[in-house]
Amino acid sequence: MRYIFFGTPEFAAIILKALCVAGFPPVAVVTNPDRPFGRKKIITPPPSKRVALEWNIPVLQPEKIDGKFIEKIQEINPEFFIVAAYAKILPQALIDLPPKKAIGVHPSLLPKLRGTTPIQSAILHGLDETGVTLFLLDSKADHGPILAQKRLPVGGQSYRILAHTLALASGDLLVDTLPRWEKGEIHLMIQDETNATTTKKFSSEDGYVPIEVLERAESGEEILASQVERKIRALNPEPGVYTMREGGRIKLLEAMLEGKKLKLLTVQREGKKPEPFRGL
Repeated sequence: MRYIFFGTPEFAAIILKALCVAGFPPVAVVTNPDRPFGRKKIITPPPSKRVALEWNIPVLQPEKIDGKFIEKIQEINPEFFIVAAYAKILPQALIDLPPKKAIGVHPSLLPKLRGTTPIQSAILHGLDETGVTLFLLDSKADHGPILAQKRLPVGGQSYRILAHTLALASGDLLVDTLPRWEKGEIHLMIQDETNATTTKKFSSEDGYVPIEVLERAESGEEILASQVERKIRALNPEPGVYTMREGGRIKLLEAMLEGKKLKLLTVQREGKKPEPFRGL
C-alpha cells in the first residue's frame, strides 16, 4: 500500500503505530513542525514523528500547505492519503492528487459530531455511545462518503481515556478496512445530512463552573451534579475546568457522582500542585 499518513498528536500516533505493527506502514508521514513544549520550552517532535522515526519512515513537517509542498507529494507518488488529527486543512488540489483520494479518520459516528471536538462533545452531552468513522475527504468538513464505522460505549470515561480508546479502535478499523479498500470491496455510504450535528471549539469560558453551581451540585441537585461531572471528564486537560474562590482560580481535575451528589476528588489551586480534595 503506497500511502502517506497525515497526523500530529497522540491520537494520530496510536493509529500510525497500529498500521505499522500490522504491516501497513506509510511511505511518508506528514506532521506539524517540532514545537517548544513544557515550562522550559524544549523543542519537541510531535508524537506522530516519534513513531515514524522508530519505523524509519520519512517525515515531512510543512509550516503551510503550498505549491512547493504539493510538488514534494507528487514526487512520492502515493495511491492515497490517510488523514487523522492533522491540524491543517488539505486543499482540494492536494486531496485530488492521489488516484484513490484521502481517507479521513474521525472519532464520532458521522454525520453526528462533525468538527473539532467530537470526543469532548460526546462526553459533555451525555451520549451513551460514540465511535469512529472512516470516510473520503471532500471539500466540506467531515462530509464525504463513509467507508466503515465502529461503535463504542462512552460510559464514564474521561477525555484522555476515551480518546485513547477511540484511537485504538481507529487503528483496528483501518487495518481491517484497507485491504478490502485496495481490492475494491468497500461499498461507500453517503452521509445522511438530516442527522448531521456539529461541534465547536471550547474556550476557557466553557470550563468555568460558578461556585454557587458547584455547591448546589455537591449538595445533591442531580441534574447539576451530572452536568458538572461530565464537564470535568470532557474538558480536562484542555481548556480545563475551574471555579473561582476569593479571587483565586481552583482547577477541578477529577470528580465522581455519589448518588445524586457531585463528589470532587482532585483539585489544583493557583501556584500549587494537584491535591486530593479536602474542601474549597
